[in-house]
Amino acid sequence: MNSKVKVLHLIKSLGRGGAEKLIPETAKLHDLQRFEFYCIYFYHQENNIVEELRAAGIRVFLFPSSNLGIFRQINKVKNFIKIENIDIIHAHLPWAGVLARLVGRKIKIPIVYTEHNTWDRYNKVSYWFNKLTFKKQDVAIAVSNEVALSMELNMMISPLKRKGRLKVKNILNGVNTDFFKKDEAAGEAIRAELGIPQNAFVIGKVAVFRSQKRLWIWVQQALQILQIEPKVHFLLVGDGDWREKILKQMKESNYASNFHWVGVQKEVIPFLSTMNLYMSSSEFEGLPVAMLEAMSCQIPVVATRAGGIGEAVTHGLEGMLCEVDEYEKLSNLCLRIIQVPELHQALSLNARLRVEKEFSMKKMVSEIEEVYNNLV
Repeated sequence: MNSKVKVLHLIKSLGRGGAEKLIPETAKLHDLQRFEFYCIYFYHQENNIVEELRAAGIRVFLFPSSNLGIFRQINKVKNFIKIENIDIIHAHLPWAGVLARLVGRKIKIPIVYTEHNTWDRYNKVSYWFNKLTFKKQDVAIAVSNEVALSMELNMMISPLKRKGRLKVKNILNGVNTDFFKKDEAAGEAIRAELGIPQNAFVIGKVAVFRSQKRLWIWVQQALQILQIEPKVHFLLVGDGDWREKILKQMKESNYASNFHWVGVQKEVIPFLSTMNLYMSSSEFEGLPVAMLEAMSCQIPVVATRAGGIGEAVTHGLEGMLCEVDEYEKLSNLCLRIIQVPELHQALSLNARLRVEKEFSMKKMVSEIEEVYNNLV
């Protein structure tokens, strides 16, 4: 085939979540002599990544819509596919997935869907629309083994045909390890800018401020750490619905000067390079990209064993883990690492090695391209 394969990404919005960020990051490593990429999104918000997509060579289009209003976009998307001669739809997250399958009823086109979360975390409307249409696609990609298991279990009781045309494939989230490397000079500059002592131990997190991240617990555990180690500093990168509550919680504590919130950042490596430890208190996850990026920058992880986190972090090797409902253990796990520098150093090196070996974006992109090639 001499002409390029045209792939259309469908996604509800282009905020700075992990699922959204993977679209431009993978595009940078795709064979652009073989593939050409488009993206349609439906909900516009500030601090989006539209420019990152365009910089990666993706043609981006906004079709304004609410969740249920997506059903009114079927013909518009169908016409776009015909005009642009799209070869494959690649949808992300439930609402875009449902739309892709409904478009597929109108025109014959291969459909790939990436599932970024376990199904029990979707609201009932998203869950049932996703479930009732799920087998009307060609390949469902799971970003972690736990996500794959969730898909399999929910399809077992699907009212649709037992197998349909659907194939499930595990392609673990990946990181561009050539790009995500610790930058000591950039980290020192951020410390100076924020007033963090150069020798202070810094615990951080990059996140969209959603309820699933349980950042109020993150701050609570930080305060527990500060009672024992009052010189530790805490850095939050991101924004979202919970911002005001979290900032209020930090400001009203007795350690307000130890907390630093820097909002959404397009260039995250300087802030990751400021951190000595990455702490996550999430209730659920798929396989968090920001955590993998931190590990690629030699930052060990202390986290709840949510979703695919336990697949990327082995307790005692790349970090420390506790169960989701035992989040009060996070502070003690952090203290153990803070107080034993040799342990911190070993975990840091192991974190980078783990990502290089198992979560390379080069590997991820190669597996996605194999899926595309098998469909055209």
